[in-house]
Amino acid sequence: MSWEKICGVSDVPENALEKFEVNGIELVVANYGGGFRAFPPRCPHMEEALCDSAVLFDGMLTCTKHLWQWDMGSGEKTGIAEKELLFYDVKQEGGDLYAQVDEALVYEDDDDEDEDEDDEDFFNAD
Repeated sequence: MSWEKICGVSDVPENALEKFEVNGIELVVANYGGGFRAFPPRCPHMEEALCDSAVLFDGMLTCTKHLWQWDMGSGEKTGIAEKELLFYDVKQEGGDLYAQVDEALVYEDDDDEDEDEDDEDFFNAD
C-alpha cells in the first residue's frame, strides 16, 4: 500500500466534511477537531451521500437521514447505528493529508429491502 496525497490540511476546516477523489476513488475527509478521518462517501445504511447530509459536531458524525452516528475520535458506531463506518488510514505530513487508497472501501450488501418490508409489515399489522 502506498500513501497518496488527498489535500492540504487547510482544505478541510474544523468540524467540516469535504469530498475528494484519489486515484479515481471518491472519499470524504472529516476534520473533527482532534484529527482527520477519511471514509467512503456514502452512509453504510442506505447509501445517503454523507458530504451532503451528514453533520459533524463535537467529534460526532451524524447521517441526518436516519440519525446513525459514529464517534470520529474512536471510529466506533454509537446510538442506533448498526454498521461500522469504514475508514482509510490517514496521516498528516506537514500541511498535507495522505491516505492509503489502493482500492475503494465497500460496505457489505445485506438485504436492507427485506428489513424495510419487515418494518412496514410490523407497523401496519392489525
